Amino acid sequence: MAEAILFCALERIGDLLIQQADFLGKVGDDVQLLQTELRRMQCFLKDASARQEEDQKIRNWVAEIRDVAYDAEDVVESYILKVVFRRGRSIHTIGNMLATWEVGSEIEDIKAKISNLTRSLETYGIRPIREGDDSRFAYEGRQQLRRTYSHLVEDDVVGLEDKTKELVTLLVKEERYQVISICGMGGLGKTTLARKRKLYQIQWEKKCLVILDDLWTMQAWNSLRPAFPIGKSRSKILLTTRNKDVATYVDPKALIHEVQCLTEEMSWELLQKKAMLPGGHGIGNFTWERLGMKMVRHCGGLPVAIIVLGGLLATKHTLKDWEMVYRNINSYLRRGKGHEQEFGGVSEVLASSYYDLPYQLKPCFLYLGHFPEDFEIPTKKLMRMWVAEGIVSSVQGETAEDVAERYLDELIERCMVQVGRRNFIGRVKTCRLHDLMRDLCLSKAKEENFLQATHLRHKNDPVAASSSMVPIVTPMAKIRRLAIYLDEGVNRCISSEYEKSSHLRSLLFFYAKEVGMINWEQLKPVFNNFKLLRVLDLEGFKITEHLPKAIRKLVHLRYLNLRNSKVRVLPSSIGNLVCLHNLDLSFDLLDGLQRGEIPNVIWKMEQLSHLYLPKSFTINGADKLRLDSLNNLKTLRNVDARKCCIKDLVKLTNLSKLGMHSVKSYEELKVILKHPSPILNSLWLLSLQIWGERVEEKDLRQLFSDCHHDFYRLSLGAALSKLPEYNSFPPNLIKLTLWGSRLVEDPMPTLGKLPHLQFLRLPHTYFGKEIVCLTESFPRLKYLFISNFPKLEKWKIYDTAMPSLLELQIRRCEQLKKLPDGLRLVTTLRELEIIEMPNGFLNRLKVGGEDFYKVQQVHSIKLWARSSCF
Repeated sequence: MAEAILFCALERIGDLLIQQADFLGKVGDDVQLLQTELRRMQCFLKDASARQEEDQKIRNWVAEIRDVAYDAEDVVESYILKVVFRRGRSIHTIGNMLATWEVGSEIEDIKAKISNLTRSLETYGIRPIREGDDSRFAYEGRQQLRRTYSHLVEDDVVGLEDKTKELVTLLVKEERYQVISICGMGGLGKTTLARKRKLYQIQWEKKCLVILDDLWTMQAWNSLRPAFPIGKSRSKILLTTRNKDVATYVDPKALIHEVQCLTEEMSWELLQKKAMLPGGHGIGNFTWERLGMKMVRHCGGLPVAIIVLGGLLATKHTLKDWEMVYRNINSYLRRGKGHEQEFGGVSEVLASSYYDLPYQLKPCFLYLGHFPEDFEIPTKKLMRMWVAEGIVSSVQGETAEDVAERYLDELIERCMVQVGRRNFIGRVKTCRLHDLMRDLCLSKAKEENFLQATHLRHKNDPVAASSSMVPIVTPMAKIRRLAIYLDEGVNRCISSEYEKSSHLRSLLFFYAKEVGMINWEQLKPVFNNFKLLRVLDLEGFKITEHLPKAIRKLVHLRYLNLRNSKVRVLPSSIGNLVCLHNLDLSFDLLDGLQRGEIPNVIWKMEQLSHLYLPKSFTINGADKLRLDSLNNLKTLRNVDARKCCIKDLVKLTNLSKLGMHSVKSYEELKVILKHPSPILNSLWLLSLQIWGERVEEKDLRQLFSDCHHDFYRLSLGAALSKLPEYNSFPPNLIKLTLWGSRLVEDPMPTLGKLPHLQFLRLPHTYFGKEIVCLTESFPRLKYLFISNFPKLEKWKIYDTAMPSLLELQIRRCEQLKKLPDGLRLVTTLRELEIIEMPNGFLNRLKVGGEDFYKVQQVHSIKLWARSSCF
């Protein structure tokens, strides 16, 4: 981990030497020397990091190097902060001369610390490791973490019976696959599944079955590869791994079996077997069962955790003993009491995955510890925070955000991060941590002085000792990142022990829904003391509406999120935040009843990559909001054509996502849409609302013809005279929303020919009486939403139409009498939602109703009347 911190510090200092050369002045030479000294330490860190688990002195040495790297970054950034606030004054003023002397003195102190650390290298036997020489250390470390087994059959196997049969079938009968991989996070039961008796017997009954348990790296496979005649025999290889990339590397055509967590019922069944519950307090005794169910939920469906818990409970024979285990369950699970020899604690099983991470992924993983338990983490938000913090940067032509997405994918492939939801093109939209993986994350984050999380509760609220919430913790000397969870009734946002945390880089707030309005006075420390902040997340914060002028002090901010907050008015001093990369001003404006007030200073933030304007706003000091200087913008949302100069958009040639509204007419857009259009040539996503005039078919054709080849998402709000032919649409269109189109011709025959369309939303789109989905239409459509077709009476779906449809929603089509008969042929449909439709329509779809046969294959059916759900 120290390697990652040192690498980030070197990157940051290097950037400052380039970007802030004017401010650094003569200090730049000292900073360069400091950078050189830190770079020398890098090659020693690989040896030290590999050996720190076995030697406390080396562990302390690594921690000191980590702190020196942090201090070096702090010193340089603090100096720039002082000079920025004296901007315009002579470099020879007493204030600037004093700041220069101070930073020079601090740099000398840091170099002295590095010299002392270097002298101790020989004492500890630490030697420099060059790039590529460190694989031996990682391999040896993993060897110590691995468990060895004789061929012992696990009798109590829950949740794997069907999977075992499936694997046996694949191994015995399936000829297409020679390598079968079992993937999943540590402790899920991959090894147990692989060593069941039936699989073991196949080695004797068939040609040969080779089991490779817990294969970690591609290098390990390369060393074993010559022993396996893949493609030349009928032998089978069964391997278990936590890294999906390893599985596909062994054989790109291999079948990969991903192991899932147990359900709550399966978890309870396994716990009963492992705890060896006697009849006196088994399933028949409600008190014991309720307590056992509570405890097993803490295991999150992870078999190794349930086994550890069961082994402990097997030694406890009274209800009082069980209650004591429940109160201390988290510490018991981490230590693995009762199963030390077999598992060494759940944390140790999971920690082996952490130790195996490349150094650049460790801070990315630890950063996830900011988020509360069971929190669905928006991946865009997470990745932009990584970039803002500097723990991810661009690499050889890849943008920093592309690198961040690759890192997140690797954490998912390594089964350390779970996928929450994916978007319509398959990208991960939200992710989360398993509860026990989060415990490991917080433990390592605290150990590495990386992150602190604190839960502020009302002083009268008792906190159960068994709570799985983040504990209230003692602050560390130099906190770099802080997550604060606010409960109902708290009277302050930041506890006094954190108010002087001047080294803070990230500050994230999370709150209970019941938290009341908060005054900015409570956040004074943020502006007065946290001047090195790069990430400030106030999403959803119920804060008084005027953002303080003191925001100007946070000149190092890269990420400021005020989405859904009660903030409404921005001061002009926000223009001082010239380093911002991400600015989200999507305030909570009470459903459009209020307007945001923003100053005309955003143009000063030339490094902005993502800008989300308020949905409704006024501009202080100008008629139009100036945006022409924001050449780095990739995302620009909620552009009000009445308040922004549309001509400015022509200059934003890096835009990939644009959302505009309140456009009076299509003529108004021609200034940016005229051929050749630099905007449309770069856009991948366009959300466009045109008020007033109807948009003619020829104008739509022109709009589509100018679009980038990879343009995949369009949201168009305008009255349309007619849709153009399907081959006029962008060829790779995946998501399409047409609202307020008021078409009189059925749009389905045209839209059904779009070859890649997966998501189609049609609110207020059609004013005709009939729609028809033709044979083989909508070949890839997965999501279809139809609403407010006021005259629709009949819908036909022909055979083989919509063969991939997963979700269908119909809303407020009052004249539609029944679902089309052809819907019963759409066998892929798994979710049907009918909202605010006539009671007669709803009754036909209930069990026993006239149309139930059309939807009986659907997994989830929701029938919503105007005020209730059936």
